[in-house]
Amino acid sequence: MTPSLPATEIAPDKRLQRLVDAVQELSLARNLETVTRIVRSAARELTGADGATFVLRDKDKCFYVDEDAISPLWKGSRFPIETCVSGWSMLNKQAVIIPDIYQDDRIPAEAYRPTFVKSLVMVPIRTMDPIGAIGNYWAHTHHATLEEAQLLQSLADITAVTMENVQIYAELEERVKLRTAELEVANKQLEAFAYSVSHDLRSPLAGIQGLAGILQEEYRDRLDGEGQELTDLILQCVKNMTHLIDNLLVFFTTSQKELRPGDTSMKEMAEEYFDALRKQEPEGRVFEFSVDELPNAGVDATLMKHVWINLLSNAIKYSRKKDKTVIRVGFEETPQQTTYFVQDEGSGFDMMYYNKLFGAFQRLHSDQEFEGNGIGLSLVERIISRYGGKVWATAADGAGATFYFSLPRETVR
Repeated sequence: MTPSLPATEIAPDKRLQRLVDAVQELSLARNLETVTRIVRSAARELTGADGATFVLRDKDKCFYVDEDAISPLWKGSRFPIETCVSGWSMLNKQAVIIPDIYQDDRIPAEAYRPTFVKSLVMVPIRTMDPIGAIGNYWAHTHHATLEEAQLLQSLADITAVTMENVQIYAELEERVKLRTAELEVANKQLEAFAYSVSHDLRSPLAGIQGLAGILQEEYRDRLDGEGQELTDLILQCVKNMTHLIDNLLVFFTTSQKELRPGDTSMKEMAEEYFDALRKQEPEGRVFEFSVDELPNAGVDATLMKHVWINLLSNAIKYSRKKDKTVIRVGFEETPQQTTYFVQDEGSGFDMMYYNKLFGAFQRLHSDQEFEGNGIGLSLVERIISRYGGKVWATAADGAGATFYFSLPRETVR
């Protein structure tokens, strides 16, 4: 250790401020190394001592963890707790002031002869059940005042609290790591399950779709009107179930999917998926669709696709009872974020039930009114949350709805 320069004694009116500064520094400490570094310097500066040491109790020994002194003391050494003054302070749960180390039988004088120490003060870290001690040393005879001892004890008391917090922080951090590892395993298992279920469900659905298709193509002339309607209904149910499986698969794997951001044209994406969705609607339906000059975003296009498809398909679906489907896509900007929105003049919903809106498998309309599976908006929220954004909506029952999603400005190009 490189010897430290003599400490500059702090004026009495500045000592309290130095203690406050030390308390503030300790409040940010998250490990023992930081604590010892702060304490060794503050302990020495508070009294203008020539040296300071930070000692921890290690079962029946005193471990001299760190020091700040004009020449080396005992850093890294361990001594039996009954043979050193730091041990006396811990065992007796009180501070000790020794003006002359060679005149006090609590001091192992031979251990001090190679050092510069002539006088010292030692205080316990935590007086109820001491876990260590803080010592100050002088190279000349110094009778420490009660104020100096009290300042050092105050620092020791704060150090005790900090060390308890460091331990709690370390335990919480370890729990978080363990919990994160458990969640990663659970998510992988869930992803594997989702893929398995997806495959297992698709096979019988494909069979049902194929058989219903054969009925339609080869036996249509043998089916009456009701039979044909039932066959159409079977195919529609297969289509809905396939869509649900697709959404479930994306929903369960979204949090695990690696994001691949690119310069994505949000305007082109909105126009493309609206056009595709419109072609699936019955002929003769009147549409009025407008898109503002949306800013591009640095997002994963394969994930953002599901955001636009779900929001636009909802706007189209819930406008079916209107003579004309009016949909507008726009954006708003603030210094912190860019907000995109999809606005319609459809059926809307009662804001009283807003808390159910983004819940998985939660629906605000019956199947008789509008088809759906209640997973789309949950998927939208999950995707946007991965970018640190938010999803929300405003609506009036029977008077349309507007769905918003925000992205941080650093995401928008």
